[in-house]
Amino acid sequence: MEENLQLAAKLKKWAWAISALVIALVVMMREVKIPLPEGVDLGFLPPFHASVNAITALVLIAAFWFIRKKNIEMHRKLIYLAIGLSVIFLLSYVSYHITMPETIFGDMNHDGVLSDEEKLAVGSTRMVYLIILGTHILLAGIILPFILFTFIRAYTNQIAKHRKMARWVFPLWLYVAITGPVCYLMLLPYYG
Repeated sequence: MEENLQLAAKLKKWAWAISALVIALVVMMREVKIPLPEGVDLGFLPPFHASVNAITALVLIAAFWFIRKKNIEMHRKLIYLAIGLSVIFLLSYVSYHITMPETIFGDMNHDGVLSDEEKLAVGSTRMVYLIILGTHILLAGIILPFILFTFIRAYTNQIAKHRKMARWVFPLWLYVAITGPVCYLMLLPYYG
């Protein structure tokens, strides 16, 4: 047991470091743009991101179902898959946003500026989008270390602590996984 606690402490430090790195990357991708070689376009990635998020949501729901059925091994495999999908999503998402211009909700002419006419045309839908996007981004940033801590607790056989944390981490992770595709679908008409 003592060995598991020592491993958990080491892994927790790594979880904080990874979380800080991810948050730094996400902040940086808004400020830094790396030009792509001529003819290279990553515009195909947003539907990929939405798909990966949607699949992650389905995997999380399945993992929840299997743990309710006491099938720990299948639950474990599905959580590994959900984490793997989240890593793929994150790497692809950062690659896209660090190389491509931002898509603005309501920017119908794709000029990167939201005119008064465009604001008027989308009306209150823009506020709904911004609320969903804002909660998605905020919770994605907040939940990441806790997803890792929940995983660490299971991995180091701290099952009671794992269950306690998973009760609130799971719904937040699921919300992030679901609202990603929702944001994509709402933003879809404005991609250039």
